[in-house]
This record gives sequence, structure tokens and C-alpha cells, in this order.
Amino acid sequence: MTLPVVYPPTIIVRHRKENLHKCSLRGLENRSDCLFYRYPRREPLSLRGYLVLSLEGPPLSLADRDRGILLLDATWRHLQPMLRWVEGMEGWERRSLPKQCRTAYPRRQEDCPDPERGLSSVEALYLAYSILGRSVEGLFDHYRWGDAFLHALYSSTTSMDKDEKDEVLG
Repeated sequence: MTLPVVYPPTIIVRHRKENLHKCSLRGLENRSDCLFYRYPRREPLSLRGYLVLSLEGPPLSLADRDRGILLLDATWRHLQPMLRWVEGMEGWERRSLPKQCRTAYPRRQEDCPDPERGLSSVEALYLAYSILGRSVEGLFDHYRWGDAFLHALYSSTTSMDKDEKDEVLG
């Protein structure tokens, strides 16, 4: 009998000014694999073995499958103070998502250093779970642009070789 694989819970730190009506993670708050915290937060988190999804850093890969994910949920304008807060904690590393992936979320991203790669939080989580071989079931249940994101994601992989596709799509 094979036991189910248990991963560390995904930690999501949501900025207090995040508009919940526009939040792409809305509806995931009761998932057993996600822990939500509000920022600002005085207490540090235990991040040993966690990966922070970022535009910079080594690419996320299947080799990271047993690590936890820390997702900072905020507008790009509020992200820098949150990153400084995380940088004061120990035991985590940055990982980036594939550069060819584009958001389907219709918004302006004036504060994003690379607007073409600025995924919504749920798109980043979906992509990370796919790469790590985790179940993506239910992630897009409340996300209006999920189908558009998946269409763009699968379209972007048509020019990749098999290994690249496997890495992106899990």
C-alpha cells in the first residue's frame, strides 16, 4: 500500500491592503495545504526549507518537490517591504518560474520590474504546484481567468522540447 505524499503547507502572506474582491487567491483560504497570514506581521515565520517564488533566482524544479512554498500576495507596489521582512528570517531560498509564462490577469503592472512575467498569485501557485508534481485540483475554481492562463501556458510550450515541457507542466 502506497501512502500519500505529504508536503509542507504552502504559506501565503497577504498584504493587509490587498483588495480581496480582486485577489486571485480568493476561495483558497480553507484549503488544508495552505496557511494564510496577514502582513504586516510582527512575529517571524519558521521558513526553514521554504522557497520564495520570485522573478529572480534559480528555476524551480522537480528537485525542490519536498520543499515548502512561501507566496507573498500583494500588489507589486507593496512587495518590497514584505521581501525585506522575509529577508530577516533564515532558512529559505528564492526560486523563479519559467520566463516564457505570461499572466492572463488583466491589470496594469507599473511597479513590476518585468510586467510580462508578473503572474497573478494563483497563476504562480498553479505553475509551482505543476512543476513540483503536486495536485492543482481546485486552484482555479474561483479564478475567472484560469482557462485563459492555461490556454496561454499550453500554447507557450508548443515550441519547447520534451524536457522543457515536462519541467513546466509537471
